Amino acid sequence: MQSLKDFLDEKVDLYNRPGFITHDPISIPHRFSKKEDIEISGFFAAILAWGQRKTIINKCLELFQMMDNAPHDFLLNHKEDDLKPFLSFKHRTFNDVDTLYFIHFLTWFYRSYHSLEEAFLISGGQDMGEILSAFHEFFFHLEEAPARTRKHIATPTRKAACKRINMFLRWMVRQDDRGVDFGIWKKISPTQLICPTDLHVDRVGRKLGLIHRKQTDWQTAIELTERLREFDPVDPVKYDFALFGLGIEEKF
Repeated sequence: MQSLKDFLDEKVDLYNRPGFITHDPISIPHRFSKKEDIEISGFFAAILAWGQRKTIINKCLELFQMMDNAPHDFLLNHKEDDLKPFLSFKHRTFNDVDTLYFIHFLTWFYRSYHSLEEAFLISGGQDMGEILSAFHEFFFHLEEAPARTRKHIATPTRKAACKRINMFLRWMVRQDDRGVDFGIWKKISPTQLICPTDLHVDRVGRKLGLIHRKQTDWQTAIELTERLREFDPVDPVKYDFALFGLGIEEKF
């Protein structure tokens, strides 16, 4: 166990550094300095994060160029005609209908709240499963919410691993001095985070004996995170760097 911890700690140190940013979707929120812009751009970047990383980054750049690279200001001040360019936006199954509803919700939200963190505090609980389930319902509670768009924000209620939303929370919540994650949210603790479990992390986790469940779902993400808490109970999700790096960079 100690040798595995030492191995993973070494990989965290290798990948949790600014050089990791360039080719990763987290490079998108790193283009901004205003807190709201970081939140909004990070949220979109995480939700669109499936497929090749280069394509994800390019689609995000395309999206924010439509917002004049000032997403918070755009949400607060856009007019109906300003939404026309988004009718042509598409990334895999995320289409114009989805894009316009995301803009609609975020516009409504930021006209009443200061930080997107508040949307993740709706449940009033500490359990991340409850937090994400409540966020999903809150995000789609507006009357205009299209049924098709619900699939783009995963929820533990449907037993999804919730990789992308967990990744977004890692970006916003984790606090260290390495220059990758932002740590701008203070009401959610790093101890509450669940490790983003994608194909690479899942594969490496199984090879290292950290995952035993056959399927990859919410309980698998919980199982992996519980094992990682044995290595660092305060900041278990830092090992996402190690597992992802081993999977995608080293083909472990």
